[in-house]
Amino acid sequence: SGLVDIQAAIVISFQKNTVQNIMCCCCPPAINALFCLWFQSGCSKGSVAGALTFFPPDPPLYKFERYSVDGVLLTAEDDTGDNEEKEDSSKPKRNAFVTKSKRRNKDDGEDQEELLEIVGPTGYVEPLEERAEKQSSDQKKSPAQELTDRAHEQRRRAKARYARDSEDEKNGVTYRVTLDPRLARPSSIGNVEAVKISSNNYYIAALIYRVPSNRSSTNTKTLIYSHGNATDIGAMFQLQMILAESLECNVVSYDYSGYGESGGVALENSTYKDIKDVYRYCVKNVCINPANIILYGQSVGSGPVCHLAYKNNDIGGIVLHSPFTSGMRVLTPSRLLACLDIYPNIDRIKHVRCPVMVIHGRLDEEVNYSHGVDLHLAVPEEYRRDPWWVPDRGHNDITEGQGKMAEYTRRLRVFLQSLDD
Repeated sequence: SGLVDIQAAIVISFQKNTVQNIMCCCCPPAINALFCLWFQSGCSKGSVAGALTFFPPDPPLYKFERYSVDGVLLTAEDDTGDNEEKEDSSKPKRNAFVTKSKRRNKDDGEDQEELLEIVGPTGYVEPLEERAEKQSSDQKKSPAQELTDRAHEQRRRAKARYARDSEDEKNGVTYRVTLDPRLARPSSIGNVEAVKISSNNYYIAALIYRVPSNRSSTNTKTLIYSHGNATDIGAMFQLQMILAESLECNVVSYDYSGYGESGGVALENSTYKDIKDVYRYCVKNVCINPANIILYGQSVGSGPVCHLAYKNNDIGGIVLHSPFTSGMRVLTPSRLLACLDIYPNIDRIKHVRCPVMVIHGRLDEEVNYSHGVDLHLAVPEEYRRDPWWVPDRGHNDITEGQGKMAEYTRRLRVFLQSLDD
């Protein structure tokens, strides 16, 4: 997508340009876009972080079906907040092909043929030439405008979704998860509960994989899983099922604000609030003993995990999977831009008071595995557990293949068992 291209350009720009060049008139458009967004947002570091960090799948890789208190499936409701996009029955429908039509030229009175694009079973007929003009106009948007439009759309969507979710809570609506057809279908959904966790002004979508009651005990662990920046709980469904079954623990996987079925807007501070609210929900509804709650943070998920563990000494343990020392350090080791840094994990991990395990691929090209090593060494020695430096894996493929998955679950099982020693 264009935004991903912007992010890549930003990374390259930070690597190739000195700080002194950032504000010059000839610097890369992506850098200009960030500073433009920074000023437009009132010099909000969170807005810059959001543009750089969060790229939720669009469309999401799952949906929550909504059911009334009587068990009746409710019709899907639009939560984009854009009423102009809703279908108007007075306009001609689209068919499933491209066709020709005749149009009378006002100047000479002769009929002219034009190509019409038919884009699906519902919608409107649109001339291809007109659509091409629109696409050309969209392509001319500056990076700054694209980032601004994206932020505006997220806020509009968040407002509409909060209104719908609030009504759902009042009416006792329940949810069931359905996965995107593009995903590999699991053998069974199993004992998975779809919930929306109430926050101050939005709701957090979460999936709870529970250990069957006949295999559960007062010592059963609960994993709160914070995923990476370009995925959602639908894409992570298969892995969470494997973890729940292999480790015999409860797994609570949630989407950050602005992701999937969650409300709100994706910002650094929002992720801190997300994990805090999910943790509180778990203590009340899933795992009463906080010492049995393990925080698992993958990639950007290491940020909210380290933040909560820094604030809360009751956590039972932490797993950091392909983590980074801080957001800005991924782009540049220079501290000249420290004022824009996010997720200072390296500073927070020094103060945790629970066992920590770090997993990192040695071939990671997105977040160099030295980040994992530095975090491991920064953990107080008494809480430092054996890390796993995966020799032939990168950022997103550590669990790929039966052999690696087996080793992955074995090492996690050893870590969980060490918590009871």
